[in-house]
Amino acid sequence: MSERAEAIVDLTVIEANLRSLQRPGVLTMAVVKADAYGHGAIPVARAARRAGAEWLGVALPSEALALRRAGDTGPILAWLYPPGDPNLVACVRADVDLNVGAVWAVDEVAAAARAAGKRARVHLKVDTGLGRGGALPHTFDDILTAVLAHRSDVDVVGIWSHLASGEVAGAVETSEQIAAFDEALSLAQRRGIEPPLRHLANSGGTLTNAGTHFDLVRLGIAMYGVPPGPQVDMAGLRPAMTLRASLASVKRVPPGHGVSYGLTWRAATETTLALVPLGYADGIPRTAVDPQVSVGGERVPVVGRIAMDQFVVDVGDRDVAPGDEVLVWGPGDAGEPTAQDWATWDGTIGYEIVTRLGSRVPRRYLGDV
Repeated sequence: MSERAEAIVDLTVIEANLRSLQRPGVLTMAVVKADAYGHGAIPVARAARRAGAEWLGVALPSEALALRRAGDTGPILAWLYPPGDPNLVACVRADVDLNVGAVWAVDEVAAAARAAGKRARVHLKVDTGLGRGGALPHTFDDILTAVLAHRSDVDVVGIWSHLASGEVAGAVETSEQIAAFDEALSLAQRRGIEPPLRHLANSGGTLTNAGTHFDLVRLGIAMYGVPPGPQVDMAGLRPAMTLRASLASVKRVPPGHGVSYGLTWRAATETTLALVPLGYADGIPRTAVDPQVSVGGERVPVVGRIAMDQFVVDVGDRDVAPGDEVLVWGPGDAGEPTAQDWATWDGTIGYEIVTRLGSRVPRRYLGDV
């Protein structure tokens, strides 16, 4: 490989994952926020559409507009913005659906609709227990009142919420959230608001609890082949990203030779050290405990502290040379670590590992881009 490092994203795997995750009679939203969890929003969005995803989901209005500029014409929902977001008018003009979970948001989206000269499509969010965005059940009626006051400016397309523990099968809080969601839907119905879309399930809920599916499921991390939780059955799903690099240096060192800042590791015996040209500036977690990579088809330990641009591995007596391939993570087919392995070593979740992979690492795509 000519690059110091690259992330290979297999779009055919993402398509296959999405097809496996789709549920009969339920629409699919492919979530491509945060540059498709580090995989590349535009190529992944196209792959998701090919796989039959009727909807795309993003966090930011600016992310939705980038998809429109790239040529996507299908339904898109954007759900996170503060008061005064400058992209709301453009979103209404571009037929991007917008989340509203507070009275101020209804007012701002209605104003954006008037400025755009067309009705805004909105999804009303209720906080059923996660404690983030959305109206609490006892204030949801205020949202409905505001929407009815702006009925000439806004078209309610959906009512939705988000799960706190969707990845935990049988979680009591999920049952409680379903009940709270049903109450919000009943209240909206009594006020004459019955949108075509009710959506609650994330990846975890899609995989563990059919009672969360309603009219649409929002598929995020699972479509990339990364588990939404440690106990989730990922059978039939496969990681889509492989991070690899070329060794930048190889040298034999004597016993006692230290590695990296603070010399927190020293060689117990004579050994060979190899330099991997990736670091925390690229998203490699500095705080990972006893991580490993694969060199020549075998796992070897990362030693010493991970630095900004590089880290060191102890390859022992293996015959390696500068330019040899290092697999940092991948699907695990060749025994290499997975993103979930790195998450375990760092005490975090697989989402964080793939999403924070930096822009200095070029993405290369397999399949139709």
